[in-house]
Amino acid sequence: MQDKALYVLAGYDDDTEKYLAGIQNKLYEQGFFGRHTKNIPQHITLGFFPVEKEEELKEMLQKLGETQLSFEISFNHVGIFGGSNVLFVAPDSNKELLELKEKFGEGFGWTPHTTMIIDEPNVILKALPIVMNEFMSFEGKVTTLHLYEFWPTRHILSVELLG
Repeated sequence: MQDKALYVLAGYDDDTEKYLAGIQNKLYEQGFFGRHTKNIPQHITLGFFPVEKEEELKEMLQKLGETQLSFEISFNHVGIFGGSNVLFVAPDSNKELLELKEKFGEGFGWTPHTTMIIDEPNVILKALPIVMNEFMSFEGKVTTLHLYEFWPTRHILSVELLG
């Protein structure tokens, strides 16, 4: 069993959430279920922390909700990584996204992405055409920060960004 940890997630506006969830739901409809966490918002993971940091992170997210502006991001590609175990949709990095990431840890080597499915490489290769068929480049918006604890999944806090 994996150790518990806290995760800060960047969430999206309703249209972006609906579009990305729609792609993922097409996978589910075709019998792909994967090992990724289900029943949480579509997101970009900004950082993970020990559970002892919960109060500090809650305070930080609440302050960011009072100062951090929501921002546009351009989703323009699909990718695979993690030993070919992860299929994702990804935005271009932009100044606002990188600055937000830096608040939760260094961004060097970080690839912003929204996971569609985690599974064995042979399953990922079968799922790829479905995602490619459903995906078209689009403009989205980061509007929310979420704090979750994993495993098991526990939603702790969601904070709307300004604008």
